[in-house]
Amino acid sequence: MAVYVYSVVATTHPQRLDGLPGVGDPPATLRTVRGGKLSAVVSDAPEDLRPKRRDLAAHQDVQERLMADGPVLPLQFGFTTTDDDAVRAVLEERADALSERLRAVEGCIEYHLKAAQDEDALLRQVLEESGEARALNEQIRSGANNPELPLALGELVAQEVQIRQGRLAASVVEALRPFAREESTSQAAGNDFLSVSFLVARDNEEGFRTSVRKLAAELGDDFALRLRGPLPVYSFV
Repeated sequence: MAVYVYSVVATTHPQRLDGLPGVGDPPATLRTVRGGKLSAVVSDAPEDLRPKRRDLAAHQDVQERLMADGPVLPLQFGFTTTDDDAVRAVLEERADALSERLRAVEGCIEYHLKAAQDEDALLRQVLEESGEARALNEQIRSGANNPELPLALGELVAQEVQIRQGRLAASVVEALRPFAREESTSQAAGNDFLSVSFLVARDNEEGFRTSVRKLAAELGDDFALRLRGPLPVYSFV
């Protein structure tokens, strides 16, 4: 039967799993696979595994229980492999790299930040600051009969928006970087111009959260900063 892998810890980790259910219906029994100085928390993998609420919660509960006792490398929901031997082989072959990651995330949690700017406010900013965009817009509003003008304005605005949002994203990350050990950016979606995870030491957690609040106040009402956490360190495994 295939094996579902939850996380990797050092063999010296207490690995308190009593009373925790695994994924699946009925819930699978948790166990550990040891490979040298590392252990993986696993269970049998259900054949019809889907990201249902109960299974997502079971996966998360394992991470949180383990995190309470020491550093953990959490795998994303749904990671499976062929059998215990395959898990053991990876633990042994990648022992140095995985051990280094465990040391890097020790005493840390993850916070994920997304940032967006009001579209109307951003467009007003472009028209106020770009003489070329303002001139094109005025020509269109005056009734100029040139079908290429709206296209030209659209392309120019898109370029200006990309430049501005890139600068904004960089400035937000730069402002928060002193309060985190590492950062990991991902592709922003929708109206967001930033999607980034920070690896934050637990003893610096309040300072990080306070800095996010101050940054939101400085940016003003046209911006929305959405912070999630503390989370298992998924982005830094």
